[in-house]
Amino acid sequence: MSENIGMSSCCLSGAVHEGKPSGRTDTIGGLDTYIAEPKDGAKTKTVVIISDIFGWEFPNTRLLADAYAAAGFYVYLPDFHTGDSLPISFLQNVEPPLKKQAELTITEKATNAAVVPTTLGPWLVSHREAVSKPLIDGFINTLRTTPGTHKIGAVGFCWGGRYAILQAHGPSQTPGEIGGVDAAFAAHPSLVAVPGDFDPVSKPLSIAFGTKDSLVDEKTRGGIIDVMSKKTELPHEIRIYDDQVHGFALRSDWSSEEDKKAMDEATRQGVEWLSNPPTSPSQKAPDKVDWDFGHPQRQAKPAFLAFFKVWRACWCEVLLNAQSNPF
Repeated sequence: MSENIGMSSCCLSGAVHEGKPSGRTDTIGGLDTYIAEPKDGAKTKTVVIISDIFGWEFPNTRLLADAYAAAGFYVYLPDFHTGDSLPISFLQNVEPPLKKQAELTITEKATNAAVVPTTLGPWLVSHREAVSKPLIDGFINTLRTTPGTHKIGAVGFCWGGRYAILQAHGPSQTPGEIGGVDAAFAAHPSLVAVPGDFDPVSKPLSIAFGTKDSLVDEKTRGGIIDVMSKKTELPHEIRIYDDQVHGFALRSDWSSEEDKKAMDEATRQGVEWLSNPPTSPSQKAPDKVDWDFGHPQRQAKPAFLAFFKVWRACWCEVLLNAQSNPF
C-alpha cells in the first residue's frame, strides 16, 4: 500500500534570494513561461523546471533557471499553476528564514503548522494530480515537437519534485497524455506515495533529501531507497544532505555558509546528472555524487514529529478523497 507524505509549514520555510533573473518570458504550449537560454541558444539539452508552490515568478526559481542555462541547458520554467501560485509573502508569514527555525519553540512551530491547512490545503486540492499532470504532460509534448529539441530533462522542487518523479515514469499510457522525460532530478519532493510513485520509474532519476526534512523522514527515505535499489538496471542516485530541511535546494538562507553550500551542491547534483546521465548503474561517479543507501540520520524532535504526523494523516485523507473524486 502506498503512503502519501504530506506537506507541513517546513515546506514553506526559507529565504528570498537577491539577484535579477536574466531570462525572458513567452507563451509556450498555452502557458506563460520563463525561458533561460544557454550562450549558444541550442535546445539540444532541454530542461523543464517544475516549481514549488510559489510558482514560476518566484525569484529563487528563476535564478536557478539561469544557473542551469549557464551550464548549457535551454531552460523552460512554465506556469503550471496557471496564475494561481501562492504569493511569496506567504513564505514569510507562515515561517521565518531557515536560520531562525532553531530558535522557535515546539509550541511556536506547532502554531505555524496549524496555519497551513487554511491556505495551503485548498490550493493543493485545486492543483491535484488530476489537474496538474495533464498540463505538464502537454507541455512536454509541445517541446517534443519543437525544432532543435533533443533530450528533455525535468527538475522539480517540493511540490514540483513529485511531478519530476512522475515524468521519470516515461511516456504515459493514457491516450492524449504522453509526457515523459529522458532523465529527472527531484529536490526534496513532497506529497510522494511510497512505493506507488517510485515503482513505475523507468528513466534515470536523481533525488536530493535533507536529514532534517520533516516531510520525508528516515523511514520514508528508506522505503524509497528500497524500491529504487531493486531497479538494478536503472541509473539512479539518492543523495542525503546533513542538517538540511525541506526546501533547502531552492530556499536556503544565503547568509548561512553551510546552507548556501548545500544549495550549491544540490544545484551541481542536478546539473551533472542531467548533463550526462549514466546509461547503466555501473557508470556512477563517486567523485561527483554520493550514492546513499541508508545510514543513521538525525531526527526531528519527537514532540513536533508527533504533532506533524497527526496533522499529516488528517490532511492526507482529504487529499486522497480529492484524488479519488477529481471533479
